[in-house]
Amino acid sequence: MSTEADPLAVLGGLPGVADSVDSVRKAVDRVYGHRVMRRRSNEITSEAALRGARGSAALAGADWALEEVRRRSDFGGEGEPWTVGAALRLTAEAGQLLGVWRQSPLRALARLHLVAAGGAVPDETVGRPRLTGESVTEPLVDLPLPDADEVAGRLDGLARLLLAGTEAPALVTAAVVHGELLALRPFGSCNGLVARAAERIVLVGSGLDPKSICPAEVGHAELGREAYARALDGYASGTPEGVASWIAHCGRAVELGARESAAVCEALQRGAA
Repeated sequence: MSTEADPLAVLGGLPGVADSVDSVRKAVDRVYGHRVMRRRSNEITSEAALRGARGSAALAGADWALEEVRRRSDFGGEGEPWTVGAALRLTAEAGQLLGVWRQSPLRALARLHLVAAGGAVPDETVGRPRLTGESVTEPLVDLPLPDADEVAGRLDGLARLLLAGTEAPALVTAAVVHGELLALRPFGSCNGLVARAAERIVLVGSGLDPKSICPAEVGHAELGREAYARALDGYASGTPEGVASWIAHCGRAVELGARESAAVCEALQRGAA
């Protein structure tokens, strides 16, 4: 596919992106090559899902200790418990949506929002992009809010790019999906949670992380909300430097997620977990 027909591939040539892609691949390969993965990969996947949900919730304002997330069974009500519950539901749902994502990314995104926000916001706004005049609650993202027409056009363009296929590395595609959803904030709520779940779907579906054991959400949380917002500002600027910086940030997040799972593997090998 030519770069003219594959604009995502062009981003792979931005300064520093190839290094990020290579570094991510090495980090992912290291954890997949761990001897524990041959016998207990399902346990690693489950633990990565829990830690990824905790990280995504932390970025959404519910920064709970991992053991508290593990201990709790009731995530009803409002506020932080609801946010943690939404992150957990999304992490579970993401693994079920690979087939839908390949056929219709927009339908998968609608499903993700329904899973995240269902029962917490007015029913008529759940599972669909916002309409003109509808407000958005996304406290972490302080970017100008695109209007509903721009959102619809850019979502359609993103879906077309994904359905057409790309030669771009998985990291690049995942970072663009993540960044675009955060910049657009297409839903009235839960856009960050949905964006991070969509990033996970791309990383898994691309074959980079097929067992979903390298939770980028862990890395995003570890790098911190300030760095996350600053990197997103770079993506939204549309400059080559800004977009490259966002891709590198996402790459570092995946590396940290891989490191987290490698530590879990080591703990299991020692019989400590």
